[in-house]
Amino acid sequence: MLDGQSPWSLHLAQNLALIVLSLSFLPLDTIILVINYVFGWLLPQSPSRRRVTRAPGFQAKTILVTGVGMSKGLALARMFYKAGHTVIGADFEPHGIPVNGRFSRALKKFYRLPKPNLEDGSAHYIQDLLNVIRREKVDLWVSCSGVASAVEDGQAKEVIERRSDCKAIQFDVETTETLHEKHSFIQRTVDLGLPAPETHDVTTRTAVHHVLHKAPKKQYIMKSVGVDDAMRGGIRLPRRSVSETYNHLSRVPISKEKPWVLQQYIQGEEYCTHAVVVRGEVKAFVACPSLELLMHYEALPTTSSLSKAMLRFTEEFARRSGKEMTGHLSFDFMVEETSTEKGLQKSLFPIECNPRAHTAVVLFRSMSEEISASYIQALTGKADIGANGHAVNGHSSDVIMPHTPAKYYWVGHDVVALVFYPALQVLRRRMSLSAFLAGCYEFLVHLIFWRDGSFEAWDPLPWWWLYHVYWPGQFLASILERRKWSRVNVSTTKMFLC
Repeated sequence: MLDGQSPWSLHLAQNLALIVLSLSFLPLDTIILVINYVFGWLLPQSPSRRRVTRAPGFQAKTILVTGVGMSKGLALARMFYKAGHTVIGADFEPHGIPVNGRFSRALKKFYRLPKPNLEDGSAHYIQDLLNVIRREKVDLWVSCSGVASAVEDGQAKEVIERRSDCKAIQFDVETTETLHEKHSFIQRTVDLGLPAPETHDVTTRTAVHHVLHKAPKKQYIMKSVGVDDAMRGGIRLPRRSVSETYNHLSRVPISKEKPWVLQQYIQGEEYCTHAVVVRGEVKAFVACPSLELLMHYEALPTTSSLSKAMLRFTEEFARRSGKEMTGHLSFDFMVEETSTEKGLQKSLFPIECNPRAHTAVVLFRSMSEEISASYIQALTGKADIGANGHAVNGHSSDVIMPHTPAKYYWVGHDVVALVFYPALQVLRRRMSLSAFLAGCYEFLVHLIFWRDGSFEAWDPLPWWWLYHVYWPGQFLASILERRKWSRVNVSTTKMFLC
């Protein structure tokens, strides 16, 4: 993996190789696109949408989904569409390159939004959002913000609900800011009387050494406060020796202007969750195994003790936060295993909160009516039950959870991470042939038995556009601007600069 110290020539080669890879798959993917459009013309369009709209008492709502360039926003837009609602899409379009979601058949209309910046702030962004809501007579705004615009969406929520009749699935500014930062989230968790790992705010190297000296046998993970792509993985402390710890910390930029969080390191498996919260109640929930860069989604069984424990924590957090809490609530958990006299004991620790939609929402893709009803609850507390027994214009008293969801991957990521990059490593004698073949086997399993997070047979253009226009355009922009990057997240369209 390249980093900021890698020569520009290697970054150039990386971008060119990925553009060539996209071009090589263009004929095959175009054939797949055409075949799906032909079948779409021959077969009736969205029978589930027609059935829902004909249900007694159903009232279609106009829903604005921002962030449709990301898989989570696109997935929600499609689910709302299949559930019979009118969907308006909007998103930023970096470098003027159209995002894939704008071409979805689920959208009645798409709007490009100005991205908040340091010079102009968020005023233009909020005003444009408000203009869209008024022009399209939007009933509900569902924010699928990225990490860099979460707080601005909190500001927009307050303005929109104050100056229009539209309701927002988005936390207010104070809640968003508190949950967005690791240190303030942990403090809120403690204040609510819920378990949390030991956490310290540090603004000097002396403060870091003081914490390490007080507990020499403990391990910690140190992460930058705010968005820092280069330090996203965090720093494990202490190092193998005191001198190595001092030397390593001497290279870390740490100050009052660039604070860090030092958190108890928990050895164990990591999990993430996604929840829809309306007025302090969890309406939909899913949990799945997690990684630092998660590109494969597989829901935990709803009957598993871990899933139930994470749901209980989420429900308690939402309930204790009060009735004003409405938005997406996603947690990262670590599960620590310890041996006791009674056997193996598992302890659950929340380590981070993302006050925004999580890509894990794709796991609800086969439950369009149910998940849509959980969002519509923000407009009305009344439940209207359709002919199939599902709540179509309100809510069910039970938390909606995917019971038999498909497993999801992104073919553009896997073809590089599991096939082409390992093949290059084999040629350079840095990987064994057996490891390469194991990766190829995993790719074939995903290709045959899993589902692509961006692909829908009735709506194939966003998938095609993502891999053959959007990402090649971003790689070309990186060449022209001489930007260095280490990784990309295909599902969130995030490029990690270095």
